[in-house]
Amino acid sequence: MLSQDHWLMVTTSRTKPNILLLFTDQQRLDTIHALGNSIIRTPNMDRLCAEGTVFTRCYTPSPVCVPARASMVSGLPPHRTRCWDNGTNVTEELPSFMQRLGERGYQTHGVGKMHFTPRRERLWGFESRDVSERGNDDYRAFLDANGYSHVMDVHGALSEMYHVPQISQMPAHLHESAWVADCSIDFLNRRDTDRPFFLWSSFFSPHPPFNAPTPWNLIYWAGRMPPPFRPDGYEDMLTYWNHLQNRSKYHGQGFDVMLARTIKAIYYASISFVDYQIGRILDALGDELDNTLILFASDHGELLGDYGCYGKRSMLDASARVPLIVRWPDARNAGGRCDEVASLLDVYPTLLAASGEEQPQVCDEGHDLATVARGETGRTCVYSQLQTDAVGLHMAVTKTRKYVFSAADQREWLFDLEADPTEAHDFAYNSYYQKDLVDLSSALQERYRRDGYTSPLDEQGWRDFGRRELPANPDAGLLVQYPKNIREILDQLGEYAPKDLPSTHWLGKAKHR
Repeated sequence: MLSQDHWLMVTTSRTKPNILLLFTDQQRLDTIHALGNSIIRTPNMDRLCAEGTVFTRCYTPSPVCVPARASMVSGLPPHRTRCWDNGTNVTEELPSFMQRLGERGYQTHGVGKMHFTPRRERLWGFESRDVSERGNDDYRAFLDANGYSHVMDVHGALSEMYHVPQISQMPAHLHESAWVADCSIDFLNRRDTDRPFFLWSSFFSPHPPFNAPTPWNLIYWAGRMPPPFRPDGYEDMLTYWNHLQNRSKYHGQGFDVMLARTIKAIYYASISFVDYQIGRILDALGDELDNTLILFASDHGELLGDYGCYGKRSMLDASARVPLIVRWPDARNAGGRCDEVASLLDVYPTLLAASGEEQPQVCDEGHDLATVARGETGRTCVYSQLQTDAVGLHMAVTKTRKYVFSAADQREWLFDLEADPTEAHDFAYNSYYQKDLVDLSSALQERYRRDGYTSPLDEQGWRDFGRRELPANPDAGLLVQYPKNIREILDQLGEYAPKDLPSTHWLGKAKHR
């Protein structure tokens, strides 16, 4: 918590500040050098930590891309957006913070991956966008114009290769991370200087496939990477979603520690490459730097081999806890650290408050991060949710305790974040923790009932939908992804082309959409 004397309110600025939102995809909290990672090199993220306030206990409202972004952009949690997973469409009617900022006179521009569904190219309050959404978009057109139309998977090879470390098929200056910086800088150079700007620079990296470009793929050596965190009895920490995701991403039939260390090296390289691009954008701000609110965050984390798992869709910190840094104009509060619980739901009211909005909240769960830093919200708990009903995964977390319920497992977990910050033990069945268990479970259920979201509940508490089990065959549910024009592409191979192709769904989406 930051003292009142140490704080200078942003609203004392004579004019509305510009706003820059720097956003990565699937970046863990512990991948910033200034926050304790001695291996990774992130000088520009470190600079933001030194010149801003780090919210060390920020959680995503949903540990998967589309729901996390839908909640952040609308300021509403998943049980109110009704966006449960990547296969769920986001309603067009919810007002976004881009729309609200536009109404307050901001020029709003987006670059990169927004992950709006079902219309990937929708503006949702932006005046303009440079779109990169894995398909026929602005980034694809840019590559085609630069002689790379032959590259099929511009963000890296998918399916079996999804978590296999790769070298980008594009040179560094044409990689999507560099393109996001280029487009962001172009906007800053041509923007309407009579208005404040809101720029959202959203990087695809370090989302898999992990594909750092040459020579960035060479900066970390697998032999120097620490092995994944797999404490004794770690299998007991896994939910149905962990097993399903391991299966679908080709990690369900054994664990290779050396491969895991190699994956981590390329993951780190991808983050360092993004960090370099962030530095270019910060430099491009020039004299506008100290009249710009800069917020850096990610939508969710990545298990990266911890607990023997990959991907997100987990309430363990590696997946659900995210970096969140705010650099206020004139570097107010430089070097601040706030360990109050925070959420990506706080982004909406923070940006609106910076614009001078007197009532920036859209729900009682999101708060202006300036008030969070001063300890003025009275909030003690934040929440997260993946999916719903029979496969719902739910979390309530305070500074010291984390409660998780998985409907598919009909199982609760409780973590003591003071005594066991690495989440190596489950205390849900320890008699000394029963009050904590009941209090957090009750708070989560009451929150749902208060908003009329009762489908996961019955009169006794959590509804019993029955346990879910994966099919016994280890090949059932393998993820298959390829372009829509795959047949046209393969026909170029003549007699070598396969006659049949597998269907393009995976077990989770096939069963639960």
